[in-house]
Amino acid sequence: MLAAALLTLTLLGSAHACSRSTSYEAGIVCRISKSALLVLNQETAKVIQTAFQRARYPDIRGEKAMMLLGQVKYGLHNLQIGHVSITSSQVALVEAKSVDVSIRNASGIFKGTLNYGYTSGWGLSVDQSVDFEIDSAIDLYINTQLNCDAGRVRTNAPDCYLSFHKLLLRLQGENEPGWIKRLFTNIISFSLKLVLKTQICKEINIISNIMADFVQEKAANILSDGDIGVDISLTRSPVITATYLESHHKGYFIYKNVSEDFLLPTFSPTLLGDSHMLYFWFSEQVLDSLAKIAFQDDRLVLSLTGPEFKGILETHSFNTNQEIFAELFSSSHDSPTQVTVHCLKRPTISCKNRGLVVSSSMVVKFFSPHPDGQDSVAHTFEEDIITTIQASYSKKKLFLSLVDLQIKPKAASSMAEGSSESVQSFLRSMITAVGIPEVMSRFEVGFTALINSKGLNLFNIINPEIITQDGFLLLQMDFGFPEHLLVDFLQNLS
Repeated sequence: MLAAALLTLTLLGSAHACSRSTSYEAGIVCRISKSALLVLNQETAKVIQTAFQRARYPDIRGEKAMMLLGQVKYGLHNLQIGHVSITSSQVALVEAKSVDVSIRNASGIFKGTLNYGYTSGWGLSVDQSVDFEIDSAIDLYINTQLNCDAGRVRTNAPDCYLSFHKLLLRLQGENEPGWIKRLFTNIISFSLKLVLKTQICKEINIISNIMADFVQEKAANILSDGDIGVDISLTRSPVITATYLESHHKGYFIYKNVSEDFLLPTFSPTLLGDSHMLYFWFSEQVLDSLAKIAFQDDRLVLSLTGPEFKGILETHSFNTNQEIFAELFSSSHDSPTQVTVHCLKRPTISCKNRGLVVSSSMVVKFFSPHPDGQDSVAHTFEEDIITTIQASYSKKKLFLSLVDLQIKPKAASSMAEGSSESVQSFLRSMITAVGIPEVMSRFEVGFTALINSKGLNLFNIINPEIITQDGFLLLQMDFGFPEHLLVDFLQNLS
């Protein structure tokens, strides 16, 4: 029902049990400010219109004693609604209770068939069927509660009110006597109001939870790739304050259907504000777990052919001294046949005020042709690297900036040990001037391509900021309404 809360709040959620704890333990936190709800609420009308049109309205039957006519029996059949329009919608947050939505002047035309019959005191029997239209104007008030059910955001609307300030009955051709029209307008009004309230409120609650499932499935797809996924089930029911909605999630990475649990840190609500529309808080543990899973899935491996390697050196304007190449790979070859870079052990990630600190042990191998026709390792170079990186997102692309770099050579092959100081200096300089920038560039391109393949580039993200502090990473941004999600959702409903 809330195009408002659900389209963003339910970007997170999964099917696991909810904790009964009232603490703020979480790996990932999502906060939506009231200003975001106001933007999202602009499209609530489309969801409410769909609820009116999807609702199934049962036949209404009854009878009423009338002077002179005796018992008048009536029935409304094939009740349908069309031409629904909503002129205004408002949303409000009620502290620790609900998200309240009010719809004013929701107009619609109900159509159906009216059957009525009676036998008068003097024996006159009447049994009549006539098509009718009811022109209505309705105000709708919904108080929506957000709960945690099996790890997912679920909605419940215990308070749903419909207020009619116009209910105009038109019988087919308007040829019926005026008293019949007045009679059935009065009779129908009460019954119709009860049926509409029951069916529309029921349908709104159904649609809101369908929307919750729909968006959570979209979120699960965005946060998964290959054998890697994220357990983002709720750790508690969402928090509602006067200025924001907030949900708390586990953030465990799942690799080949096995979850990598860790002790959830305690989140402090004071870490996030409400001046931006949307906030995502990631604990240091979540990011470190990502590094572990990426290593296990062989994502941290780079393999280059000899020409590709030389091309990279030239792209970075690195001096490709032919003598050094000859010493490295033999006097008859001035470049390797292949260069590989990979981690010796899983890297670690920590969050500091100055940036994201990535510590890794890397090994670089240069392969050179062998007389027997097989490539052999001409040189191996190992080192511990600690990089401090700051990230930004602009024009639908990820950008990484190197803040600090520390390199500690660990070992070299026997060939390198006997090589000249110029060769060893060349290797160290190459790692600093070419290796690190090239790896960062490839991460930028690869990660941007990955998130765009998930449809993130379809979102209108405004003024995004990526901020690192001791122990966590924070994303804060404004956004335009995700129209494509609503279109997909409404199409799926139909």
